[in-house]
Amino acid sequence: MTPRTQTPRSPSPRSSGPRSSGLLIALFSAAAFGASGPFMKPLLESGWSPAAAVAARAGIAGLVLLIPALIALHGRYGVLARHAAFIVAYGLIAVLGTQVLYFAAIQRMPVGVSLLIEYSAPVLLVLLAWGRTRRAPAATAIVGSLLSIGGLVLVIDPTGVGNLDPLGVVFAAGAAVCLACYFLLSGTPTEGLPPVVLICAGLFIGSGALLLAGAVGILPLTLTLDTVTLLGADGVPWYVPFAVVVLVSTSFAYLTGLIGASRLGSRVASFVGLTEVLFAVLLSWLLLGEVPTLMQALGGVLVVGGIIAIKLERTSRTDAVAPAEPVGSHQDAVVGQARTREPDPLST
Repeated sequence: MTPRTQTPRSPSPRSSGPRSSGLLIALFSAAAFGASGPFMKPLLESGWSPAAAVAARAGIAGLVLLIPALIALHGRYGVLARHAAFIVAYGLIAVLGTQVLYFAAIQRMPVGVSLLIEYSAPVLLVLLAWGRTRRAPAATAIVGSLLSIGGLVLVIDPTGVGNLDPLGVVFAAGAAVCLACYFLLSGTPTEGLPPVVLICAGLFIGSGALLLAGAVGILPLTLTLDTVTLLGADGVPWYVPFAVVVLVSTSFAYLTGLIGASRLGSRVASFVGLTEVLFAVLLSWLLLGEVPTLMQALGGVLVVGGIIAIKLERTSRTDAVAPAEPVGSHQDAVVGQARTREPDPLST
């Protein structure tokens, strides 16, 4: 965050309206993001490969966002060239790597468990910073990391009661690594790059890279138009869950995430974004009948609690060196919130 020179003013009574609506919009965004796994899993079980699912989702969602992106770009195509490296990294890491590995994980494991393992990315960053600097992190970050690690052990359930697929655990861990790598890129300056342009371009790059990988035989691109089982009903057309994933869990989720972050500020919005796990677990239960074991549920609470502790440590450290910013006043905060499929657990 860039330190601000002016003295921040207390929020006026008028700000309560946008802030309240921002909270509701951010919750809608988290619920929409959380729905991607439960609605995509029936397609994966019917024969879609993870690479094909992400390529189709990203490509069509990019088309849906193309008009808003062109309006936001307003003919300033040089912005794309200036930030080309970051946009490509976003497409390959956040769109391609994270999503393909996440979908590969939910193909073999419950959605909620896969997402919780992916959410261990902040812990990886704490451990990486500790190893690189040789300086122990603050006590809050250590406690948060220990809580999350302990929670992950319970989620993975080494006793075997949860009957998790080992390869699925590996895929979910790979998604966490990709998410952590993307957070490391978040310091790249993006002045002048509208968030919706970044998202749209990244979706096209990720989809194009997957189609190319499929064309040369690196990744399997398979899909089927067979009916699927959804909400306990057989014979549901494949395009019903796919439309939900593209229109709701991608286009709607990103756009509402941008609006929510601009009204709440990236810190509050990223805390609200943690409810994505809760929505994913609830929707997986309603749509797929996936109910976590008691041990996995306890582990999930510990993982989310640990992430909150890590975020609180980073937030308090940032506040110590920079004054608080008025809600929605910093454009880069909105860009940072919009950079990844999931709200950035480490945004400041």
